[in-house]
Amino acid sequence: MPNQGDKAADDSPADLPSLEKLDSPTGSPPTASLSSLMELENCVSNLSLAHEIVVNTDFCFKPKSPPTDSLEGRVTEIVHRAFWDSLQEQLNSDPPNYNHAVILLQEVKTMLQSLLLPGHVKLRSQLDEVLDMELIQQEVDHGALDLHRLAGYIINTMASLCAPVRDPEVRALRDLTDPVKLLREIFRVLGLMKTDMVNFTIQSLRPHLLQQAVQYERAKFQQILDKQPASLDNTTAWLKTAVLEEASAIRAQSDSDSPSPDSQGPISATAVLNRAYMRLLHWEPQDQKYPETVLMDRARLDALGQRLQVLVLEASVLLLINAQCGAAVFSLQGFVGKLRHSATALLEGSHTRDADLKGALLGLGETILQQVNEALSSQGGAALPRESQDLLKGQISDLWKHNNPVRSLIGERVQGFLQAMLQGGPAKRSPELPAPLRLVSAELAELGTAFGRIVHFNRTVFGPFCAPILRKLLFPPGEAETGEDSR
Repeated sequence: MPNQGDKAADDSPADLPSLEKLDSPTGSPPTASLSSLMELENCVSNLSLAHEIVVNTDFCFKPKSPPTDSLEGRVTEIVHRAFWDSLQEQLNSDPPNYNHAVILLQEVKTMLQSLLLPGHVKLRSQLDEVLDMELIQQEVDHGALDLHRLAGYIINTMASLCAPVRDPEVRALRDLTDPVKLLREIFRVLGLMKTDMVNFTIQSLRPHLLQQAVQYERAKFQQILDKQPASLDNTTAWLKTAVLEEASAIRAQSDSDSPSPDSQGPISATAVLNRAYMRLLHWEPQDQKYPETVLMDRARLDALGQRLQVLVLEASVLLLINAQCGAAVFSLQGFVGKLRHSATALLEGSHTRDADLKGALLGLGETILQQVNEALSSQGGAALPRESQDLLKGQISDLWKHNNPVRSLIGERVQGFLQAMLQGGPAKRSPELPAPLRLVSAELAELGTAFGRIVHFNRTVFGPFCAPILRKLLFPPGEAETGEDSR
């Protein structure tokens, strides 16, 4: 996942032009608006960071290092090399110039102090005594600075503070004799240790954040609404679309069934919300802007949607193979796993464009025909007839079309399965999978569980914000306001 801390520090207010309209005339400094915008940006950043820590158990900070082949990476390398070369030149001069070295020692002391816990009273006192910057400056003035002695103390202190995973890197510092290389490596390892400390703190805070997450996120989002009242416009449009789709589905159902007095009953708010969340798995960016209340989970939902599309295609391919080759071929040990491995590898990343998906399915058809014929041959059977091979290959290739009957059928079954999981709630058992999807049952159940967890937490947090919107959409002024609560 992206480093949220870095993002909060690096993004400038100009990166968020849509959040607030600046009222100051052109050419004058928009002081008040800019200050408000920065405050809003910090609020959004804090909310996103807290949400990520709570919902993403694998969340951690990683040291930021630009790619070496990027412009930023090349510039960073040049600047760093120039700095350390300058330090090398200063230390090699006669007499040595320790001006930059003293500055670096002060920074090392500050970094070590940031790693100390409240209980490290003795170590803190010792650190102030050994790395007394006034005393070090006096030693520099009298030519008595022992840089290696100070480095030895720093390394010993790092060894007492570092996580076990950093022990080899700290030990390697003792083998360095060149002062410039030693200082450079000390800074690198200290940076890693600071990251370890941040991640340790996050893990320690997570249980406490879990207890307060709902109230905290609601309060932070309310602060955003107070500063930017239009922050629910996209959510309103998202829910309105779901209401229209649910009403259309009810009318279609009543037209196909025999008329009954209850066929035109009130629209369920729960059904609307479930339909709205399901749309996020098939989100088309050109349709409308993403709802604000789900924005922090967009990357997770997009990833689930992409995985869902691959599962639908895999199940469709397996269904076509079963129709052409019979169920016997699926009983061969390892055959289904081999087929699915090939399908996953060839279909991964092909969901963004129809042209990419079409090409991937063409290659998948060739690979599957080869595997099917090899499986039949291993059992002493004959290869598929040429017409059957051509038919199967063509059917697999046609799956790139969104209205393909097999793909549509599997997609509807998956949609029903996920909706049933949402209706069942997190505490109930998952609904039984339809027969065509049992070959991908484990992955689909895992996906449904992850999706349900995101939806449940989001509804718990943002229910109070969505309830008034749904009430206005389902019960316009003048109608009786009776119905289900959206929470």
